[in-house]
Amino acid sequence: MPTLEEALKFDKGAIQALKKTLREKIQASNLNAYIGEIEDYQEDFLPIAIKDNINVKGWNITCASNILQGYIAPYNASVVENLLKHKFAPFGRTNMDEFAMGSTSASSFYGKTLNPNNPNKTPGGSSGGSAAAVAGGIALAALGSDTGGSIRQPASFCGCVGLKPTYGRVSRYGLIAYSSSLDQIGPITQNVKDSAILFDCIAGYDRLDSTSVNKESSKTYQKLNPNRKMSIAIIPSLLKDADVNVQDAYQKSIDILSKNGHKIVEKAMIDTSYMLSAYYVICTAEASSNLARFDGVRYGNRAKEVQNLKDLYIKTRSNGFGDEVKRRILLGSFVLSSGYYDAYYIKAQKARTLITREYQAILQDCDVILSPVAPSVAFGFEDCKTPLQMYLEDIYTIGVNLAGLPAISLPVSKDEGLPIGMQFISSAFKEQELLDLALNLENSLK
Repeated sequence: MPTLEEALKFDKGAIQALKKTLREKIQASNLNAYIGEIEDYQEDFLPIAIKDNINVKGWNITCASNILQGYIAPYNASVVENLLKHKFAPFGRTNMDEFAMGSTSASSFYGKTLNPNNPNKTPGGSSGGSAAAVAGGIALAALGSDTGGSIRQPASFCGCVGLKPTYGRVSRYGLIAYSSSLDQIGPITQNVKDSAILFDCIAGYDRLDSTSVNKESSKTYQKLNPNRKMSIAIIPSLLKDADVNVQDAYQKSIDILSKNGHKIVEKAMIDTSYMLSAYYVICTAEASSNLARFDGVRYGNRAKEVQNLKDLYIKTRSNGFGDEVKRRILLGSFVLSSGYYDAYYIKAQKARTLITREYQAILQDCDVILSPVAPSVAFGFEDCKTPLQMYLEDIYTIGVNLAGLPAISLPVSKDEGLPIGMQFISSAFKEQELLDLALNLENSLK
């Protein structure tokens, strides 16, 4: 599979040949990374796979849920419009956890996606279809969304590069909201340079998104400099939750970066349990509000043989939503309810402010933070744990979303054929530093 950088040099004939090859590979694949028909939005543009929660006009958009079956997107998301301006185009829908809620891509209405490195293992989630498609050689590159690690964790599990931009740097207009203050669209690619190319295409101010930041378009690809020397914060206390192979990969990354001339600085940070608690209160509260619109009246599936409006709501939502979505709606409704709002939601927002300040304090002294992406390599579907244990899979990624910071995940090692990823985290709007440092490490690993 050519890289995105290589494919930019293709003429019309080469692009059409590439798309034909991709179609054949997708049809032969058993990963279940794509859902529905493979649709080509623009014949002569380079193909980009699109997660099933990003609107593409005229395509089905279901968020991998039964409740949205049959719904057709009436408009393009802003990121899709930005792709088209740069001669990239949507090419097929990728599978995901239902409404982006999960870490395995197994909660999809269409069935689980398989990890291309080992079909018995999860590809991660919620952007598991996008990551599996790129890592499996059936997508040139893909777009995913990251609410608490949903780009970085599947990229780590599958062995590709995942970039979560600064909150507000990429428009969320046309992204089906899960948790509006945490969601962010970003690229999943074969390497760091491709990540910079795709990021530059989709980033920029959008008047249709009230949270969009009015900054000039990024030109990170043109400015890539892997030879810059930086100060890198490491947080040894994070490793207490990680498996031995992840700890070894972390130390290996530190050794390479130190050898390359970067300054390594030890730092301490708030315990991850506080991040976990704050995140799941905030994201479920916002999810319960955002998903209230799916009631059988305006979108997708509607329950049949109902007696009244209340019956319509109950039957439609009971039949349409999966277990994990129902679980998070219930939790979110609880923490927002009278008598519990102050006890849970307000405290979670205060904790979020504290977490943001912790990151800011570290990043005032250092350029970036190096952290694991997940406490383990990809685990088996049969090893999927209780919901509470599954939430612990996000301990290294959720803080970044709470603070609205950018982060990039890239593969640094393997254990029994399964990739291990590390992530760099930087201050807001410092994607250039992330990409430069990630390219430096990627080049050393090659």
